[in-house]
Amino acid sequence: MSVAAYNELRHLPTGAFAAETSKQVDVLMKSGLTTRLCGVGLLLFHWLILLPLAAQDGPADGEHTGRALYEQAALIHFNGPITSRLEQYIYRKTDKARASGADLLIIQMDSPGGELEASLRLANYFRDLDWAYTVAYVPQQALSGAAIAALGCNEIVLRPQAVFGDAGPIVMDYMEFGFRHAPEKVQTDLARRVRDLAAKGDRPPALAEAMVDKDLIVHRVRHQEDGRERYMSEEEIAADTDSSQWEKINKVLESRAGKFLEVSGTRAVELGMADANVDHESELIQRYDLAKPPHVLHRQFADFAVDLLNSPWVTALLLVVGLVALYVEFAAPGVSVGGLTAVLCFTLFFWSRFLGGTAGWLEVILFVAGIVFVIVELFVIPGFGVAGVGGFLLIVISLVMAGQNFLVPETASEMRTLTRTLLVIAGSGVLVIAGAVATTWYLDEIPILGRLALKPPDAQLTVTDSQPHYEENAGLPPQQKKLRVGDVGMADSPLRPAGVARFGDDFHDVVSEGNFVEDGRRIKVIHLSGNRIVVRDIDDAL
Repeated sequence: MSVAAYNELRHLPTGAFAAETSKQVDVLMKSGLTTRLCGVGLLLFHWLILLPLAAQDGPADGEHTGRALYEQAALIHFNGPITSRLEQYIYRKTDKARASGADLLIIQMDSPGGELEASLRLANYFRDLDWAYTVAYVPQQALSGAAIAALGCNEIVLRPQAVFGDAGPIVMDYMEFGFRHAPEKVQTDLARRVRDLAAKGDRPPALAEAMVDKDLIVHRVRHQEDGRERYMSEEEIAADTDSSQWEKINKVLESRAGKFLEVSGTRAVELGMADANVDHESELIQRYDLAKPPHVLHRQFADFAVDLLNSPWVTALLLVVGLVALYVEFAAPGVSVGGLTAVLCFTLFFWSRFLGGTAGWLEVILFVAGIVFVIVELFVIPGFGVAGVGGFLLIVISLVMAGQNFLVPETASEMRTLTRTLLVIAGSGVLVIAGAVATTWYLDEIPILGRLALKPPDAQLTVTDSQPHYEENAGLPPQQKKLRVGDVGMADSPLRPAGVARFGDDFHDVVSEGNFVEDGRRIKVIHLSGNRIVVRDIDDAL
């Protein structure tokens, strides 16, 4: 037995040390005389000298002594596909766990995987977390990205029947409009990253790599000189300085060619990929000598609100109501219910995307810039040109970017996300157009919106053809002169769709029936209700 092997052995708890010692004795008996004498001497020294001293000083890490090893434990449920929204949810909950003083953080995972980059960020986050001991608890499954995230934790504990592994990356193939396994460049980078995660947690790097490389064959090997056993690939054996000393015992069945490594909870512990098996959560509490059950961080109102607001139907509702409200505000300028409703809808939209991890300040800036461009087009620059088209594109781009955290989809989940986002925006656009047309014709008939404008005493009466003609009111103040349907005037300012029109020598605030009308064009009154005057460009009809 070498000194290095002994150092690894003596850090084990007493029970584990005894079990491992019997294995080492068998190895020693097969070694040379000098090796046997040195190895037996080290084992006797540990049993007779070090263990009694350790018992006096205190327990080794992981031993159960009747007192709690951790003061406060926190439990976070990690369920469903891994997305940026779930990632942000984990960050929020871990912040709460830290604020509560937790020094043991249990992440209960039940996930088939999900977005690769989100999974890697979670793994790195767990790996670098220094204020608590992290445990990935898997009662059912931790596949693909979930298995990668679990590798970042200090310990992995599974139920015996749970499944773990199978983390092969899949990307979008734009030539064949389907999905395939990631190219060699992506696999190489991912293999390095999962190997680093496994090595950090003292887990076999080769087995971690076999989860993402379907052609990697892993062997159980033994060092002929000191009897150490490891799991290594052909490449690792060849690259080792003692390559000639490694003896292959058997292949790891789960790493056969063409298959990503996937194992049960029991097998994961046998291979050293996981640290323990437990049948129930109560056993998990006993394993860490917790004085009281862990504090479960449940979903709160904000978490449910974020999930609800990010759902496709609610997202579409926010976009439709917000954009129609903007149209109402532009049709009747001024800070009113339309503007306030639009601000509320888009505040909720971007707030939910901020907490969901798919939006940042860039998306907000692009959206506001798009609104400004549209306002410039409507009220400053006549016609429908660069400003209007540019503003419309900026709004659409900002909404698409706010619905996802990538530009070009590369995986199956990203493609589904992009498709859903585009469908929501396209469907919302159709409904907004229909809502804008309906608003133009029936705004005054809507019970609440019809009362927004100030009305003269007789404003509730709709002007009919029986009322005096405009020219017959000569000599009266402009506010007392009456218009009737069919009166002809001239646009004194661009109507976008609201503006000013001149009838005779007097000016009135009017709104076009929806189309842009340049100043100087002849217009005709087509509808009157209260102080709302709807006109049409009659030059276009000629």
